Amino acid sequence: MADELPLDAETKAFERPEHHRDELRLWLRILTCSTLIENEIRRRLRDNFDVTLPRFDLMAQLDRVPAGMTLSDLSRRMMVSNGNLTGLVDRLEDTGHIDRRAMETDRRVQIISLTKAGRAAFRQMAAAHEGWVAELFAELAKQDREALMDLLSKTKWSVRQALGNREK
Repeated sequence: MADELPLDAETKAFERPEHHRDELRLWLRILTCSTLIENEIRRRLRDNFDVTLPRFDLMAQLDRVPAGMTLSDLSRRMMVSNGNLTGLVDRLEDTGHIDRRAMETDRRVQIISLTKAGRAAFRQMAAAHEGWVAELFAELAKQDREALMDLLSKTKWSVRQALGNREK
């Protein structure tokens, strides 16, 4: 029917479970939840603060280290290349949210840090972000959130074990 919504991969897998292993259906459920949450957070950051999620994430990293970090340190923490960060840093510098200064011991290395205005803006965004996440999980009882945290911890361990076994 033309009026029906397109099905996502998770829904398709659950309609024909005999065609999909439990692990695949679990992965699709996790991915669907993550995507729904991330898309809503992106939308709210854009609509309320005119900022992208990558810029918010960069500011979050800098807020944790008030003295600032090198581009390489930021790159490692955010798990992206220096090249991907350069544009973000440039734009946040243009808006007055971050500052660059040469490292005292090696003038070739730049230290990136939040400005006073950048820290204030980030703290406002972070408070809103925390509220949005709480709102998105509001239908889960405390015991459900705790059980989910426990299961996701086990999931993370399982994935790390699988990755470790592959590398041996």
